[in-house]
Parts: sequence; C-alpha cells; structure tokens
Amino acid sequence: MPEWNKPLPTVVGETRPFWESCRRGDLVIQRCDSCHQYQFYPRGICANCWSNDIKWVKASGKGTVWSFTVTYQNRTPGFAEDVPYVLALVELEEGVKVFSNVIQCDPREVKIGMPVEVTFVRANERISVPYFKPAA
Repeated sequence: MPEWNKPLPTVVGETRPFWESCRRGDLVIQRCDSCHQYQFYPRGICANCWSNDIKWVKASGKGTVWSFTVTYQNRTPGFAEDVPYVLALVELEEGVKVFSNVIQCDPREVKIGMPVEVTFVRANERISVPYFKPAA
C-alpha cells in the first residue's frame, strides 16, 4: 500500500461512528426513527424533522454518479500524484448524496447515471476512506 499523504479526517463526536464503520469496511448513514428519512453527513439531529431519534444504519454501498468533475491540475501534495482524478456526487440507493472519488477506472469512462459501489482505501491503521468504483 502506498503511503497516505492526503489530509486525514478529524474523528470526533458525531462523525466517530461513521469512521469506525469505514474502518470495518461498512458504509453507514443515519436514519431518523421519527420521520424515517435518511441523511448524510452525520448530525446530532434529523435535518428533516429535527428529532434527535436518529440511528446509524448500514447503507447498501451502491449508487449512481449524480454529477462529477475531472481534476487535471492540483499541486497540493497527496493530490498532485493522482491527477487526473474524478470527484463525484454519488446518490446512494437510500436517496442521500455523498461526495467521493471514483477510482479503478479511466476518468473518461465516468458518466452521469453510472452505477457505482463503495470500496475503501486504508489511510492508516485507524482510518479507511470510502471511495466508489464502477459496479460489477
């Protein structure tokens, strides 16, 4: 595994269950037990009904590319080595959208509506970062 030299997330409070699940290879999102809506990014209350009755649930890890851009220039250490790379807004089967990179394919092959599935890249012994790859 190449050395990870990108910024690492700050694992605190509301994000801790998310990053702990990623380390185990599971993508989780929140679901409100009051209004039954899913949400992402992690929050302490439901963004729909403001209830604090939210739970972490395992997501399918499957989705489609909703929008994307291909980055051809980035001089930031950790990213410069990866150009060109795809930053995508992926709509999960559960209906929430997440930003991530699409990897394991030529950036020219990425299309809106393309089926993708989650994969994890280990940054260190504590952090695994969710990415997406073309669905099998």
